[in-house]
Amino acid sequence: MTKTIGYRDWRWFVLWWHHFFLLWTIADGQTRYSIPEELKQGSVVGNLAKDLGLGLSEIFDRKLRVASEAGKQYFSVNAGKGELVVNDRIDREALCGQSTSCVLPLQVVIDKPLQLHRVEVEIQDINDNSPIFPSQEIILQIAESTATGARFPLEFAQDLDVGVNSVRSYTLSKGDFFILKIKDVSGGRKVPELVLSKSLDRENRSIHQLQLTAIDGGNPVKSGTSQITINVLDNNDNFPVFEKNSYKVSISENRVQGSSILKLTAKDTDEGPNGEVEYSFGKHTPEIIPSVFNIDSLTGEIRLIGKLDFETNANYEIDICARDKGTPRMEGHCTVHIEVLDVNDNAPIIFLTSQPNSVPEDAPRGTVLALISAKDLDSGDNGKVMLHLPKGSPFSLTPSFSNNYALVTGGALDRESFSLYSIEITATDSGSPPLSSKKTINVSISDVNDNPPVFTQPSYNVYLKENGVPGSILYSVSASDLDSGENAKISYSILDSKVQDVSVSSYVYMNSDNGSIYSMHSFDYEKVKVFHIQVQAKDQGSPSLSSNATVHVFILDQNDNAPSVIYPSSAAQGSLSHQRMPRTAKAGHLVTKVTAVDADSGHNAWISYRLAEATDASLFTVNLYTGEVRTKRAVSEQDDSSQRLLLEVKDDGEPVQSATVTVSILLEDGLHEPILDLRQKVSEPSKKTGRITLYLIVSLASVSVLSLVTFVILAVKCVRNSRSSGSCCVRRSDCDDYKNPNRNLQLQLNTDGPIKYVEVLGGDMLSQSQSFRSCMSPTSEYSDFTLIKPSSTSDFKEVISVLDASLPDSTWTFESQQVSRE
Repeated sequence: MTKTIGYRDWRWFVLWWHHFFLLWTIADGQTRYSIPEELKQGSVVGNLAKDLGLGLSEIFDRKLRVASEAGKQYFSVNAGKGELVVNDRIDREALCGQSTSCVLPLQVVIDKPLQLHRVEVEIQDINDNSPIFPSQEIILQIAESTATGARFPLEFAQDLDVGVNSVRSYTLSKGDFFILKIKDVSGGRKVPELVLSKSLDRENRSIHQLQLTAIDGGNPVKSGTSQITINVLDNNDNFPVFEKNSYKVSISENRVQGSSILKLTAKDTDEGPNGEVEYSFGKHTPEIIPSVFNIDSLTGEIRLIGKLDFETNANYEIDICARDKGTPRMEGHCTVHIEVLDVNDNAPIIFLTSQPNSVPEDAPRGTVLALISAKDLDSGDNGKVMLHLPKGSPFSLTPSFSNNYALVTGGALDRESFSLYSIEITATDSGSPPLSSKKTINVSISDVNDNPPVFTQPSYNVYLKENGVPGSILYSVSASDLDSGENAKISYSILDSKVQDVSVSSYVYMNSDNGSIYSMHSFDYEKVKVFHIQVQAKDQGSPSLSSNATVHVFILDQNDNAPSVIYPSSAAQGSLSHQRMPRTAKAGHLVTKVTAVDADSGHNAWISYRLAEATDASLFTVNLYTGEVRTKRAVSEQDDSSQRLLLEVKDDGEPVQSATVTVSILLEDGLHEPILDLRQKVSEPSKKTGRITLYLIVSLASVSVLSLVTFVILAVKCVRNSRSSGSCCVRRSDCDDYKNPNRNLQLQLNTDGPIKYVEVLGGDMLSQSQSFRSCMSPTSEYSDFTLIKPSSTSDFKEVISVLDASLPDSTWTFESQQVSRE
């Protein structure tokens, strides 16, 4: 489709300057406009958005923009209307010179997705330049004997405009002796020639004045003039004649300066000075010719004195004049056509049609990053350009049209490995030898949330003393994220879990910014010894990623519990313990036994007993580890019948915690009588004593059988081990199948004193094992066999209270003995 608007005259064009010819075509993905030169800034070229099928909203969203291959930005896009407008003065003569076609290629770039459209704007010539002669006055020397019909080439006028606006014709002022002829030469130029139409007579008229006018074909017409002065000279019959009227020679543009191009020869049949010939460039020779070429006036040899450039001038047409030395001087002319051959002397040039945008690291293969074009000023194969990237590059170049390429992704990207790529693009032409150039562009990789936060370690162990201050920091966990920006911002939280059926959030809370964990209250080792916290680190990406870690919190015991006396039960309840003892007791007699427990653990629960005060300290002693109160000597008649003992119970913690118990001992005479009576009553059949005896026999038999079975099992294992290793493991430390020290069971029967009991001891001397005792009173009416393993001080107290309420005699005992330390 073509739209054409004509202008009738120059006045109409000046009046409607902002109107212009509009010629646009859309074919094969290209848009073409046609405008006259010298349009005012802001003049509309065409509705680019409409021609490309874009809505007004897409102009801003897709960043419609124009890039010019000419370097200077002559056009821009009106973002409000989508119109292509003139941005700067356009002078066709400056852009394209004398070329008949003047087209400005534009590259229109659109983002989201990145697209390239080629737009061509044809610049039409207007008649804004007048023809100009090289000189305002032309002087000719013509002999009066010159025959009619002789031609004298004149300087041709130059017009910067082209086409119809260039020089179209010449006129000559009226005269009787000369007429004007127009000679067409290569390139469509017209050269005026002065033709002698009537014989000259120097004696009648020696000087002739004429005016030469050059007229262009513009509307309105412009013209230029030059004065011709003709001096009539006396005879010189013959003029120099060249061998050819026209010469043609081809030379490469890299020809060495000073080299000979062509040697001309002109002959003059006259003799003497009239036959001597001098060579020179013609009067209408362009100014550029003498700067590039030189002719020897004597030999006629043309030499190269300047630099040739095919890209600037591919052809030269030189008018050569040969003059003799006669009077008047006669001259002859010929034309030399010099064709400049292209050589590969221009490296390709790389242009960025659109600046590269940052690309997300998860961009699919083929994502367009930038549009690139290449140009080579050479012609033919020397101007064919190929672009390529280094091997191993994660990008590739996709050709589109006319040396235009799209830089696209060619593989997977990882911002964490490379956040910025410096891509070196190499352009190489097809010349011989080929020339190349390089251009480096930077492409930044934007982050996507593809890396979860990672804790410094999968689990953490925290050791916390009990009774700490609420609100104190327990620990600080830390996680890192390889991503950047919002994707690397980490928030911390505690996942819900239970600690003794209570939510862990009741125990601790966490700072979401720095990962610090704080206690909400103090901890009691006796209630909670260890608990676990599941912490989570989550980034701020979309979608967010997270990872978990476990914090193991171990509560360390502090010596915050004093020993608690559980026997004698009356002393455990805070009252005085009364004990009876016969005066006939010998040294080492077991009076009573004090038993205490400590709710703490480890060293804090190691208990020792000490006799703090006594009515007679020489009479009693207390075992440091068992708490047994025994006589140091036999009781004498002088000893008071009432003895008062103050026993101190201490733990091994720091600081030391202690408790005291007061025992009142009554020395009585004849307290041993019931024991003798009991021995006599053993022989008497009695239902009560028979029951007690039966219980003792059953207990002792059970213990004996258990011991026998244990020894048999150990013997069998020892025999098996001796077969494989050649030696029998006798000690616990040497037996692989006997590694638990708590299995070291010991049976002990204590019949000393009025209290009869069997002890089952377990564990090594350093452990806090409990002893289980079967306690029976010889004076009770009923005998019970009880095995109890207390778990806490309160449990002990409750059990003692129940037992005391059910036992018929105060001489019944329940004891929990702590094993003595080595």
